[in-house]
Amino acid sequence: MIRSGTPAVSARELVKTYELGEETIHALSGVDLEVMQGEFVSIMGASGSGKSTLLHLLGLLEVPDSGSVSLGGLDTSGLDDDELTRLRRDRIGFVFQGFELIPSLDARDNILLPAEIRGSGAAARERLEQLAATLQISDRLSHRPGQLSGGQRQRVALARALINEPLVVLADEPTGNLDSQTGEDVLRLLREGVDQHGWTVIMVTHDPAAARWADRLIRLRDGRITTTEDTVDPSDRQQ
Repeated sequence: MIRSGTPAVSARELVKTYELGEETIHALSGVDLEVMQGEFVSIMGASGSGKSTLLHLLGLLEVPDSGSVSLGGLDTSGLDDDELTRLRRDRIGFVFQGFELIPSLDARDNILLPAEIRGSGAAARERLEQLAATLQISDRLSHRPGQLSGGQRQRVALARALINEPLVVLADEPTGNLDSQTGEDVLRLLREGVDQHGWTVIMVTHDPAAARWADRLIRLRDGRITTTEDTVDPSDRQQ
């Protein structure tokens, strides 16, 4: 594991509510969380526990009612929409259950799209070869999403998330649409990326077996963190 003593993401007293008709939903009620650079953290909880809301706030996709999110030591409170958009683009990689690839683009162009938007396409194209080799998709770069298996699409999505060398990767149920073996392959890639390349990963999952691939497991209930526990030693994980 390549872990530094520097927080990649930290949250302080996060509160988020939603109005649903006449009902007020307390999605998060004062959540504190710190994830270090080079750490793999999984977040679990029942439907409605607040785990997806927490991921959205950490990813700067939503703004908390109160509390703060810091990214690489930068307090994001009070930043305007343009500043938040740049931070999401440059410092955060997203991996979704549904892959969210553009069907008309081949894998190469899907991966490079965030870098092209950022204006760093040339540097990203130089990184792509090694990244594709790491994720075992070098021979699939000319294929469109419809020509790829579910596991290959998720690897392409992971490459897209990593192409701008983000500070943190946020993965929302990344194995949810995959069979058990393919899901395990994706989890192994995340684990190896953390251990060998120093990636920082925060993963929301409903699957206890998937959660155990992380260094730390956080459980949410009714918008609050109920437990935080270290997972089993890496040598004891399923091989």
